[in-house]
Amino acid sequence: MNESQSTIGVLVSGGLDSAILVSYLLDRGERVRPIYVTGDLYWQETELACLKGYLQAIARPELASLIVLEVPMADLYADHWSTSGRNVPDAATPDEAVYLPGRNLLLSVKPALWCQMHGIGRLAIGVLSSNPFDDTSDRFFAALEAVLANLGQPPITIERPFGVMSKQQVMELGRKYPLELSFSCIAPIRGLHCGKCNKCAERRAAFHAAELVDLTTYA
Repeated sequence: MNESQSTIGVLVSGGLDSAILVSYLLDRGERVRPIYVTGDLYWQETELACLKGYLQAIARPELASLIVLEVPMADLYADHWSTSGRNVPDAATPDEAVYLPGRNLLLSVKPALWCQMHGIGRLAIGVLSSNPFDDTSDRFFAALEAVLANLGQPPITIERPFGVMSKQQVMELGRKYPLELSFSCIAPIRGLHCGKCNKCAERRAAFHAAELVDLTTYA
C-alpha cells in the first residue's frame, strides 16, 4: 500500500496551472503521482479526457499512473450552473462568478487522505498568489494540515510551489510544455473549449500576457 517517500502527490484538474505543475515537478526530479477528483460537474468528462492526453504526452518513468477519486457534488450544488451547464459565467464576469463554495476543501481532503494511506507525505496544489478566494490562503492550508494530522494517519504537507507566483510567471515556466492539451473550459462544446466562458477568457489572457502562441482549438 505504501509508495516511495520520494513520491509527491499532485492535485490535477488538467488546467494550465496544474498541467504546468506536474511537468515542473518532473523536471525538478520528483516522482509524481497525479490525482484527479471527479464530482460530476458539467465539464469534467471532457476535462478528464484532456488530462489523460496531457499526461500521456509528457509520460516518463517518474510519472506514476493517474489516480481518479470520486467526490460527488451534484447533490450539494443542485441546479447550479456547474452541474447543469446553464447560465455559465461568460467572459465578461469577474473571477468571483466561478467560485464554488467549499470546493478547495472538497478537492483537497480525499486526495490528501489517499496520499497518507499510501505513504506519500506531500501533496502539491497549483494555487497562485493572485487567487482571490479564502480557501487558497495560508490560514486555510495551515488549518487543513492541522486537521489531517489528527486523522490517525502519517503527517502530510500541503505544498503550493506556485503560491508566490503570478499567472504570467507560471505561464513562463510552461513555455516548453504542450499546453494546448490542457483544458480550462467550464462549458465545453463537442469536446472543445467553448471560447466564450469565464475560464476560456482567462486562458486566452494568460497566453497573451506571457506572449505565448495559443494553440488551443476553440469551438
